[in-house]
Amino acid sequence: MRTAFIGSNSLTLSAASLLLEDGHQVVIIERHRERIEELSERFDCGFIHGDGTSPDVLRDAEPENTHVLFCLLESDQTNILAGLIGRSLGFARVVPRVNDPQFQRICAELGLADSVMPNRAVALHLREILRGEQSLELSTVIRGDAAVLSFILGEDDAGPIDELGLADRARVVGLYRDEQFHLPRARQKLQAGDEVILITYRDEAERLRERWGGG
Repeated sequence: MRTAFIGSNSLTLSAASLLLEDGHQVVIIERHRERIEELSERFDCGFIHGDGTSPDVLRDAEPENTHVLFCLLESDQTNILAGLIGRSLGFARVVPRVNDPQFQRICAELGLADSVMPNRAVALHLREILRGEQSLELSTVIRGDAAVLSFILGEDDAGPIDELGLADRARVVGLYRDEQFHLPRARQKLQAGDEVILITYRDEAERLRERWGGG
């Protein structure tokens, strides 16, 4: 699998190292040439010199041949912009990093379904340690053909859950309303703006993403 990263901070380098260990192809887009010269001695991967939010630079990363574009810079706004540009250029999948929860919601509304919040993930894990609880990563319990996705409900879909018209192979497992998590009840009435979480089969997930503009 071929992956591209924008920037070369510690998160990028940690992820790139793991992917290289697994035999994946990695390309790092970095705006500072001296940084590229330094990293080229440590990482057996490709490098592109330039601004990762520039369409011309992203085209050099060969969107048609790249499975995932990771946008892991420190700025949420820059990552979202780079993700949108990357998607428009044809990258099969874009993963923007966000730190502010309000930007994660915006990512969902823009169809950037794979946004990640590493700071929050680490913070939650530390909280579980202090509580004396064992934290489970989602990837350890969602395996095989299962997939989880979320979408922001529009006006047309507001109403009872069982009127969403979901296939038998998809279930609503939770929702966020005004940043508060709720477990769905029978005949739960959904409102426009709710973030609905579904579990389904992987082959069904793509159809659902198309229905809700990216999931």
